[in-house]
Amino acid sequence: PERKLQEAVCVLLVELCERFTFLGIVCNMMVFCTVQLGYRSHQAAVLTVCFVGSSALSPVLAAWLAESLLGRVRLVCICMLLHFLGTALLPVVSFPFEDVYMDRRHLLHTLPKREQKIIFFFALLTASLGIGGIRAIVCPLSAYSLEHCGPKELLSFFNWFHWLVNLNSAVVFVSISYIQQSVARNLGFLIPFVSGLMAMITIHMLRGEMIYKPKTDSSLLRTFGVMVSALRGCCVRQHYFSSTLPSWLDHAKENHGGQHSELQVESTKALARLFPLFTFQVLYRACVMQIPSGYYLQTMNSNLHFSGFVLPVAAMNVISIVPLLILVPVLDCMNSWLFSSKDNAHSPTIYIVLGHFCAALSVMLAGFSEIHRKHFPQVQQTLAEEVLLVSSMPCFHLAPQYILLGVAEALVTPSCSLLSFWLVPERMRGISMHFLALFNGAGCFLGAFFVQTAHAGTQGKSYWFPHLLHEGKLERFFFFLASLMLVNMLGFWSIAHRYNNLHEDCTNGFQGSLPGEKLLKHEKAIKHYNSILESSPILSPMEKS
Repeated sequence: PERKLQEAVCVLLVELCERFTFLGIVCNMMVFCTVQLGYRSHQAAVLTVCFVGSSALSPVLAAWLAESLLGRVRLVCICMLLHFLGTALLPVVSFPFEDVYMDRRHLLHTLPKREQKIIFFFALLTASLGIGGIRAIVCPLSAYSLEHCGPKELLSFFNWFHWLVNLNSAVVFVSISYIQQSVARNLGFLIPFVSGLMAMITIHMLRGEMIYKPKTDSSLLRTFGVMVSALRGCCVRQHYFSSTLPSWLDHAKENHGGQHSELQVESTKALARLFPLFTFQVLYRACVMQIPSGYYLQTMNSNLHFSGFVLPVAAMNVISIVPLLILVPVLDCMNSWLFSSKDNAHSPTIYIVLGHFCAALSVMLAGFSEIHRKHFPQVQQTLAEEVLLVSSMPCFHLAPQYILLGVAEALVTPSCSLLSFWLVPERMRGISMHFLALFNGAGCFLGAFFVQTAHAGTQGKSYWFPHLLHEGKLERFFFFLASLMLVNMLGFWSIAHRYNNLHEDCTNGFQGSLPGEKLLKHEKAIKHYNSILESSPILSPMEKS
């Protein structure tokens, strides 16, 4: 137990260092891209959101590479090297050597913009790939030994896990954003580099224990193979025969002309049951991506002065984190009621519906805030040593939209994690979490697509995502996104009943008790019982026989 506790603490330390590194890169990327690299606002927003999306998708890629090509130990070493390279190159880009003094003379030696952008792209790519390996192999949820937890304990774990991650985020947004923006902006990316270095040192010291090796025989390749085989068989049968199978995935079974066992197909069918849930999270994730893009742009163009002090732009993100830090203890108490009675069990889907509504309300409120912001006169404001023309509206007028999106995250993310983890057999839980990450990453790229399309599809002073907010119509973009999110909420509400009554799923044997798994478990139990009989000193030879 003591060794397991030590391993869990080390995994958590690596997780927090990796998140610290990731958030340290993201927190002021909009300011860095627009002010220092000279990108337009929509280009900086697309780049930021795509980096977040690639960091969400890279663990899925890393898991596939570990299973099929490279092996887990070798892949961890490669990802650590990529992570180190990416975080080491970021200070090279952000540090143009313009703050170096020698012999009381100010030296100016900046890299050309083209080289800066090339190095910046390469650094972001390598850092996101390195993040994927660490998240998928060193810090998967399976490493926390959650196999024997019930739904109440799992939801409590996910609540407090996200609480701890967001507490780490609050520290990052307050400290690093202030350093990057006000104290030593060219040294800001050194902090993520140091944090990433600490994570790699921890992995190297305990690499034997921290490289998690899954116990199950399920894999991403096998799951995709079942789906491809089922689609091929379905097309063939519909072309030549009339199909009467209850599910399209049944075409992949060996007794129906497929190539996969009944256990593999039934496990994939349990996973496919979650695809509607995953699909409705895509648009929600696109709304959440407004915090580092659209909301950030609004804050940049608002008055950041507060009592003679210039607030860091990314510090406004803390306002979205505070509701989560407050709500988690409250929700943990509510879980006692949620799972109190097996006869009257409730599902966390009500949390997801409420969270989607809060997200839609947040984006809609952002549109009204944008209209309100334009009614204020413009003033000059210095941001990262650049003078910008911004609205005189205090940035705290944007707080309600941040708060609502923070409430949405507190309600949606732990509940989705619980349903993705609980409503599949034990052997498929890691695959299910990979698919959730896959759809979350797709949501990030959908948000980037919306931003690019909103800018490219409008012209002049009607730009829905303009470079200078007072010259465009950003509120129309927010209203469009809010309307889509309301439709998305109603759509999920219509299918939420599929994921109700978790206790019934467990008692009926849905969770991890497919026929093949039952036989395996009974076989293991018989072997374990026989081994006890063989080694027991209490039983006589007659009793052993």
